[in-house]
Amino acid sequence: MTDLPYFHVDAFAERPFTGNQAAVMPLDAWLDDAVLQAIGEENNFAETAFTIPDATGEADFELRWFTPAVEIRLCGHATLASGHILLQQFPDKDRITFRTRKAGILEVRREGDGYAVALPAIPTDAVDVPEMIAAMGGKPLAMRRNPDHYNLFRYESAAEILALKPDMKALAAFGDDSFTATAPGTDTDVVSRVFVPGAGVDEDSVTGSAHAVLTPYWATELGRNEFTAHQASARGGYLKCRLDGDKAWLSGKCVTVVKGTFSLG
Repeated sequence: MTDLPYFHVDAFAERPFTGNQAAVMPLDAWLDDAVLQAIGEENNFAETAFTIPDATGEADFELRWFTPAVEIRLCGHATLASGHILLQQFPDKDRITFRTRKAGILEVRREGDGYAVALPAIPTDAVDVPEMIAAMGGKPLAMRRNPDHYNLFRYESAAEILALKPDMKALAAFGDDSFTATAPGTDTDVVSRVFVPGAGVDEDSVTGSAHAVLTPYWATELGRNEFTAHQASARGGYLKCRLDGDKAWLSGKCVTVVKGTFSLG
């Protein structure tokens, strides 16, 4: 029987049952990819994060993320959750670095009684894809896109964001694209909702990678490099976003709600 360490973390969360759920599983070495994907499916969270010590010396750990359906290129909330678990295991460290396969070197550092994660800032360009706009619904003022399958839809008000009922089947037909709807907030500077149905996540709870898209966009719109954000999912979550060169720093807290083992039988 093989038992693996398992942590269930609510990321970008002030208390349990808020923010975004992630499974964090520190390993000594990589398991077969099919096994990693099967674990991701079994956990059935937006992401399961796996780490191993980085033998190259480029970072402290390697990091990969799996949804129930696919391995993805970047996940912010599960990176924050991984940093939370590993910084607890190494209390003398102030930061943890991760080498990833498609997103470069990422960092999580302690910040007050929470953490900040550095993700690559993701720029977008103005586009017009009527089929995507129709699938999102509402009347966006603008659409923007990054070639790495990140789509941003700007609406006029927070009320429009809350009222959206996207056609998930139509969005899923575009593949594992991420679709972010955003507008000026009410209790925060910015509000958003995020949909990734092609990757098995109809609506995500609090999405770090989406805020790596929102950070450079809203920094330009607001005329300042720092702002507050609320992702208005059912669970909901709050972030502080800061643009620093080519990095988007996202700040928040984490809560560990389960510690245990995952048995492979």
